[in-house]
Amino acid sequence: MTRIWIATLANFFLPGAGYLVLGEKVPLALAWLLGVLGLTYVETAVQTAAPELYLPMFASVFVMNTAFAADAWALGRARLAALARPASA
Repeated sequence: MTRIWIATLANFFLPGAGYLVLGEKVPLALAWLLGVLGLTYVETAVQTAAPELYLPMFASVFVMNTAFAADAWALGRARLAALARPASA
């Protein structure tokens, strides 16, 4: 259960990292991590160059990160439930 929480928090702060913690969606997780690095660079530039666009961008990133965190949580819980099921004969 601790691993699920770690994956959830990791996916919130660095989308893709939580999937790596779970060992799921590895190629996509690496791509998302690269995308997050680029987006962070753009976000910091927007904050000074176009401050009026910073709040909508921040809100969009917050919504996206929340969705990534929720997906990692659901994926981890599903994996935990699958492990708890008895093996069928």
